[in-house]
Amino acid sequence: MKINGPIRALGAMSGTSLDGVDAAVLVTDGVVISDFGETDYRAYEEDERAVLHAALGRWPGDDLAAAEKVVAGAHAAVLCGFEDVALVGFHGQTLAHDPGGRGTHQLGDGAGLAGALGLPVVWDFRSSDVELGGQGAPLAPFYHWALARWIGATAPCAFLNLGGVGNVTWVDQLADAPEAPGALLAFDTGPANAPINDVMQTRRGQPYDAGGALAAKGQVDEAVITEFLANAYFYKIPPKSLDRDAFAGLVAACADLSDADAVATLTAAAALAVSEGLRHCPSPPETLWVTGGGRHNDVMMQMLAASLDCPVRSVEDAGLDGDMLEAQAFAYLAVRVARGLPTSCPGTTGVRAAVSGGTLSYPRS
Repeated sequence: MKINGPIRALGAMSGTSLDGVDAAVLVTDGVVISDFGETDYRAYEEDERAVLHAALGRWPGDDLAAAEKVVAGAHAAVLCGFEDVALVGFHGQTLAHDPGGRGTHQLGDGAGLAGALGLPVVWDFRSSDVELGGQGAPLAPFYHWALARWIGATAPCAFLNLGGVGNVTWVDQLADAPEAPGALLAFDTGPANAPINDVMQTRRGQPYDAGGALAAKGQVDEAVITEFLANAYFYKIPPKSLDRDAFAGLVAACADLSDADAVATLTAAAALAVSEGLRHCPSPPETLWVTGGGRHNDVMMQMLAASLDCPVRSVEDAGLDGDMLEAQAFAYLAVRVARGLPTSCPGTTGVRAAVSGGTLSYPRS
């Protein structure tokens, strides 16, 4: 696909929190952000979320027909509402992530989506990275580098995404390219919203702790936190990544706590995991910019601010849309794939060399 300048690319993201599909247009040449376009969101219905939750941990070859139908239908429904789009970036739904073993599995048929939309689609972003020794995650850091330049950062900063799993990107915005040595350091910090959401759904039939209201009523169990922070993952040198349920024992450790105390403890665990993670950064970030659903959790944000020595701010303070930043990232990465530019590098995933991941599928004529 020949790209000579900025194009309108459409990105879609369905994260491990299983809330729904974000879709956003980004105008870019895959290097510089020129403009931000329209956005939309399609929430998963309760029965759809149950189907996807039941499919977590499964791999290709398992019976995933019901989950595939949910993913395909939800994405087609939201993406067909955009006009004047040249390219689509389709992440799919992560069901399993084991980069040191079976690999990584994002459910979704990009070729089928290309036919449904009548547009070229870039998909399967992670497999090439894993095949070359990378973690396959996180993939948003190259976009974070472009964002740091767009917001005019004057010193290294960091972007924290609080989705189902937390991930952070330390950015040197003065680097010539995102794949340049020392430009980026990225890794998963630990569990974020996923354990909180699971407890809320199981105990209260609610998808998440809105605003951190329940956490605000609880007490943090320090014994659970001490055991959690002793996990070897926090001492492992990044890059590193996690499966959604890598810390399933954390939820089990809260089984005997009240609802409020369990959620407060899980919220504290997410915040303190970030604090531990930032110790690995080359230098303290000037600002920690927070995106993802966790930034709406007032208790989570307060705990982050209390545990860190740098300002903690929502990306909205920089004029960005934290609900759509991940979808924009896959629009950005799609353009890079179409141009043959790298989408990950040793500093972001641990891959042996910078690699352009992703498959480009065209609609059949």
